[in-house]
Order: sequence, then C-alpha cells, then structure tokens
Amino acid sequence: MCVAAGDSPAGGCRELLREIGNRLPDRSTTTIKFKSRWRVARDHTFNSMVRFGILGFGLHAVKRLMPGFALAQNCRVTGLSRRTLDKARDSARQYNIPLAFDSAEELCRSPEVDAVFVTTPNACHLADVLLALHCGKPVLCEKPMGIHAGECRTMVEAARSAKLLLGVAQVFRFEESTARVRHHVAAGQIGKVIFARSEFSFPGSAGHPRAWIHDPAVAGGGPIADVGVHCVDALRYVLQDEVVRVSARGQHDLGSGAVESAAVLTLEFSRGTLGTVAVSFRAEYRTPLELVGETGVLRADDALNVERPITLELRRAGSVVETDQISNRMAYARQVDAFAAAVEGKSRFPVPGEEGWQNQEILDAAYRSMLSGKTEDVVQVR
Repeated sequence: MCVAAGDSPAGGCRELLREIGNRLPDRSTTTIKFKSRWRVARDHTFNSMVRFGILGFGLHAVKRLMPGFALAQNCRVTGLSRRTLDKARDSARQYNIPLAFDSAEELCRSPEVDAVFVTTPNACHLADVLLALHCGKPVLCEKPMGIHAGECRTMVEAARSAKLLLGVAQVFRFEESTARVRHHVAAGQIGKVIFARSEFSFPGSAGHPRAWIHDPAVAGGGPIADVGVHCVDALRYVLQDEVVRVSARGQHDLGSGAVESAAVLTLEFSRGTLGTVAVSFRAEYRTPLELVGETGVLRADDALNVERPITLELRRAGSVVETDQISNRMAYARQVDAFAAAVEGKSRFPVPGEEGWQNQEILDAAYRSMLSGKTEDVVQVR
C-alpha cells in the first residue's frame, strides 16, 4: 500500500508520487518488459484465470470484492497489500490468497499478478495507478477515480502512453437493475424521459470504519464524492446521455467537519432530462431510482443494492402495469470478469478511464456550484 503505518494517506501518496516521477526509467521500455513477462507467466500457468492483486486490501475488499471474486468465472486474487506485513499476512490467510505485501511496488511488480485492483483511499489513487501502469500492469481503479479531474486526466494519459488498460470500478453498470432500466428507456417504454432521480444514503457518522471519508484531503469531499459518483454514473448509464450543467447545494454539521454531510445535485442532460441526485452520510441505507417519462414511470426502492432482491415497477396512468424481480448479487463478479476478459483481449471493458474522468468533471462542477451558488458547466471529456 502507498501508506506506511501511522502516516496520513494523503501525505504518503504524495511522497510515492514524487518517487515515481523522480526515479522510474522510461515508461515505454518498462511496459514492454513487463508485458512480455506477463505473457510468459500466463502461458505456463496451470489455469487460464487472470490473477488480480488488490492494492489496499480493506473494508471494501472484505465486504464486496472478495465475495465477488468467489463468484467470478475468469479471475482470482493472488496477492494483496496492506499497511503492515502482519495485517497483510492475516488477510491473505483468511481468504486463501497466496501472496501478501506491505509494499505497493512489490505487489505491482510480482510476476504472479496480472492486473492490479486499486482500492486505497481516494487521495492515493493517482500515485497507485501510475505505479501499477509503470510496472506494466492493467489497472482497475475504485471510484471516485481521483480527487479532481486533473488527476483523472493524468491517469488516462499515462495509460494511453503505456498502451495499457485502465478501468474504473463503477460497479452499478454491472447490475441487473440498471441494465433493465436502461433497456426499458432505450425501448421507449416510458417515452421521452423528463425527470431522473437517484439517491444514495448510509450512516457515515463518527465511528465509521472508513474514518478518512470525513477528511477532504483524503476523500476529496463528502457523500457527493463517495456515493454521489455512483448516482451520477448510474443516471448517465441508464439514460445514455451526458450531463452538461450542474447545480448543487449541501449541508454541513458538527460531525462532518470540512466535508458536506448531505447534498442535492440537479443535473441537466444534453437531451433535456432533468436529473436529481440526493446523498447523505446521515440517513439510513437507501438507493432508490426513478425515471419519469412522458408515457410512463420506472421506479425501484433500493434499486442499486447488491444484497436484497429488487422489484422494478413500470407504471402508466398511475397503475403498475409490469413488475420485474431482480437480483444484483452477481454485480461484483461481473465487473472483475469483464475486466479480466478485456485484459485477455476478448472484449472491451465497458467502463474505461475516460468514464471515470467524465464522472469527476461532474463532481468538480457540483463542488464549484456549492461554492459559487450558481449553475456550473461540465467539461466534456474527449
């Protein structure tokens, strides 16, 4: 991991970023060397599964990623890193993972790791992604991709230069619920979409295991950055449209410190849909999704959750005319299997780095709007 025990995540990642810039050799030469070593290792392994190393093995890896990998068909975890070697070894034993590291670079350079999944705190993403790319490894980076859009641009350009795959873990694009909503919208079953609403709340007060989510230097913001990015991406995905302007209002409380504790965003899409995103660290867990069209309504309570069954309703003239019973249980497995297939050249990963960059441009515009009190334009990634 990019942080030594006892150090702040933001400071540790900035130090690593400086080291990368100062001491690493020419990226093109290194990329060729590591690509070749990866191919040799894959040719002689006892099976064809893509081998992931999880950089920054923590709560998210335990709660979401490892259950997903257990259901995956085309990949497995062969290495992990944590702040201390003792903790890394404990986690490796618990999940039957062969390799444990307290060094991000050692994990990235391991010949037993084909792809790196970056799950460190947000402020570490830039340094960790650049390190993995330098080591010749394809990278799947957790959301939000960076602290601001400039970091995302740097990562995307580095991946392009190295000719390596860079993906963003916007897992809701791999859910059955969002796939069904996207299909209904594209098929015209609710007509032109007038309003689109996505919410995400959870109790994130003091004592939450991810204590850093209240530190703007590490998290980049409060619930807008943490879960608002999920809502924004889900709406972009189901509407197949882009956000061109954003206005946002947030509130703070004694427990949220310098970041917002709750916020509401209004998104103006290029084809006229008005979107709303409501996020909070104070309300109970909820992830409703609703789209209102000229001829119908699609809605589901907890539409984005991966633990409980979901009922998707299609309404017309105030009555439910169709219901779908849906499970998102396979979302995390589908995400890593899709990335593994892209690593092997079998298909294109549907959430490349550019998508994470575009989401960050929207988040940046939302934070600008909170400061200015005005509607802000969204930069479009080309």
